[in-house]
Formats: sequence, structure tokens, C-alpha cells
Amino acid sequence: MSKKIYESWSAKETLLLGSRLGKSCKAGDVILLNGDLGVGKTVFSKGIGEGLGIAEPISSPTFTILQVYEGGRLPFYHFDVYRIADIEEMEEIGYEDYFYGDGVCLIEWAGQIQEILPDKAVTVTVAKNLEKGFDYRKIVIEGMDIV
Repeated sequence: MSKKIYESWSAKETLLLGSRLGKSCKAGDVILLNGDLGVGKTVFSKGIGEGLGIAEPISSPTFTILQVYEGGRLPFYHFDVYRIADIEEMEEIGYEDYFYGDGVCLIEWAGQIQEILPDKAVTVTVAKNLEKGFDYRKIVIEGMDIV
């Protein structure tokens, strides 16, 4: 499995890296996006949507759990499972249709639903390091080489 470490020094660089990942995605890809609150997961997600050719604004689905974006080269299924209490909520949403569908699935806080995640997934971890500056982010991408 490939593992690459990137450094971002601004929100713009984080967005561009997400866009590069989005351009590398193919149908059926599942991306697990990890990182603390306020680390830039939404910025990275917007980049993925941009890379997929999604024209509409990408927002965090914190309260809706799932946002579906169509109109790009592939459908984009953006999950935020931070508030999931149990797996039954995911079953009610019909998660399998998205996880094993014809689009790209991005799952924030995937550790909450570890037992239902696909075996093959790309893992992205975003972390701050305030010693390197307020806008600095270390971004680790495992399981996919990006263009």
C-alpha cells in the first residue's frame, strides 16, 4: 500500500491537494478522512469535489450525515459520521448503496463506523503542527497515488 506525506502551508494548498486526489479518483473509491475538529477536513473535501468536477459548493454534512453531489465526472457522496450513535443509523441511510456504488465516497470520522467500512479504502489524515505555523498541515495519504 502506498503512503505519501504532504505538507501544506495554507488552506489554498490543502484545497489543491484535495483537488489532485479528486482528479485521481475512480468509481467505487472510498476515502476515509481523519483529523481533529478545525484541522481543515472541509477544505480538503471541497478540493476533492473540485477535482471531481462538482460545480456546486461543498459543505460539511455534520448535521445531515450525508450530502450527495452529482454533476461532476462521478457522483460524490460526502459522509460526516461524527454524530452517528449506532450502525443502524447508517443502515437507515442505505450506506451500502454509496460505499459500493458508482461514485466516490468520502467519510469523515470513519472510526465511528469501523465495523462496516470496506476492506479497501484510501486513508487521509490531516494534522496541525503549531510549531510550524498556524496554517501548516501534515497530510498523509495511504492507499492511492495521486496525480
